[in-house]
Amino acid sequence: MEQALGIKFKNIEILRQAVVHRSYLNEHPDFHLGHNERLEFLGDAVLELVVTKHLYENYENPEGELTNWRAALVNAHMLATMARELDIDDFLYLSKGEERDKDSKARQYILANAFEALIGAVYLDQGWDVSDDFIKRVLLVKLPTILELKLYLDPKSRFQEASQEQFGVTPTYKVVSETGPDHAKHFKVAVLVESEEVAIGEGSSKQEAQIDAAKNALEVKGWS
Repeated sequence: MEQALGIKFKNIEILRQAVVHRSYLNEHPDFHLGHNERLEFLGDAVLELVVTKHLYENYENPEGELTNWRAALVNAHMLATMARELDIDDFLYLSKGEERDKDSKARQYILANAFEALIGAVYLDQGWDVSDDFIKRVLLVKLPTILELKLYLDPKSRFQEASQEQFGVTPTYKVVSETGPDHAKHFKVAVLVESEEVAIGEGSSKQEAQIDAAKNALEVKGWS
């Protein structure tokens, strides 16, 4: 893992703790380290400060735009992607159940949290300068692509822009089905360009299902 990160740790146990999920401790209560949640708490703050400082120093854009750019860099999907690129999945300490569940949303959050915990570990072991360099080297290099492809926009906004650019029309959304009791609704929503159904999305609210449909439509059209 040191090789993947490009950092030689003074205290290897800090690095090890960064990849210990609490589920592992349920099955191994005598393990000599705790879970990674405190390191995640620290790493989240370090990550946000490094990204915010970089954006402030390098761009003159309004605060609202910089906030959207930062959100695109530090959201769970992006951080989980970074963790996978560094092969962190191979090093996680997980329960047997979590280990089997490789492609779930839960695994995405575990990976995102582990990435933040790794930043916390780097900061504790190596200090600010190495942490700053690591985040710039691994994460902030993604910023030009995010800006070029407008990935800082939510999927609905991105699909609307692309649809208007390609076809001159604004997409519409139609509820396909609504199931479940009032306290646990489940919606399926279709997104249409003119009369063509492009994709279906699902969620616990109409808005969530629309966002999922737009995300799927971007993939179907190859605009993601």
